[in-house]
Amino acid sequence: MAVEQPQAQAQAQAMAPAGEQTRIHDIGYRNYDGPRLGRAYARRSLYSQTLRGAYGLGRSAKSKVLPMLLFVVMCVPALIMVAVAVATKANDLPVAYTRYAVIMQALIGLYVASQAPQAVSRDLRFKTVPLYFSRPIETADYVRAKYAALASALFILTAAPLLVLYVGALLAKLDFTDQTKGFAQGLVSVALLSLLFAGIGLVIASVTPRRGFGIAAVIAVLTISYGAVSTLQAIADAQMSSGAIPWIGLFSPITLIDGVQTAFLGASSSFPGAVGPGTGEGVVYALVVLGLIAASYGLLMRRYKKVGL
Repeated sequence: MAVEQPQAQAQAQAMAPAGEQTRIHDIGYRNYDGPRLGRAYARRSLYSQTLRGAYGLGRSAKSKVLPMLLFVVMCVPALIMVAVAVATKANDLPVAYTRYAVIMQALIGLYVASQAPQAVSRDLRFKTVPLYFSRPIETADYVRAKYAALASALFILTAAPLLVLYVGALLAKLDFTDQTKGFAQGLVSVALLSLLFAGIGLVIASVTPRRGFGIAAVIAVLTISYGAVSTLQAIADAQMSSGAIPWIGLFSPITLIDGVQTAFLGASSSFPGAVGPGTGEGVVYALVVLGLIAASYGLLMRRYKKVGL
């Protein structure tokens, strides 16, 4: 009899109308009545977070060491140059504004290699990208925020020593007009450099979720391309083929920036024999730089459309 009673209850529940079987339980969740900040706010937050992370802000003390060290090392030579100019009462700075980033390109490459994977590889490794794209951020928002953040971090790294040089030049009472013009040209140069290097670094880093592989790949691309171009330019100079030197410079990121600033920003070329591109060749350099920046953005968009599925 005890066995038949549960069976009878089950049959009675099965015969009951569907409405009587449905139960709604209040487990304490509340509706959100606050403001919906939307995509723009999410995009700004992602940009700010990535930019802060590029210098270790908001992260562990260990994460701050390398970016802050590179920032200091970038600025120390500028401080020394300013001190020398003030002490010797020189008529000009030892190094032109447009020349500084070319001299310090190894440190810039190391910074890109360390921070580009940090910006994107962790999201890939921990599979958080689909969460970003669930709502309200879209693929374009993510790519723009990451690209803008790394480019801004690079601009800070490369423009800070130029600002040190400029302030020091004014303190040394060098010609205000000449120094302001040179400083403005230097800012344009490092802005292009920041966009180009950030794009290349992010494209390479977005391929792998492993940060170590990303770092090695970025260093390899930037170092090997510059080494190969410099070697070929030196060979062309030794064989008196100076006309080929500017065209060889099209195949390395830093020599591309050097060629643009030589052609349009009044910089002296660092190519062998100081054989830089003329105006016509400079147009080709500028188009290649802009094309690489656009291609980097396009490749990132394509990559994250697949990742976000």
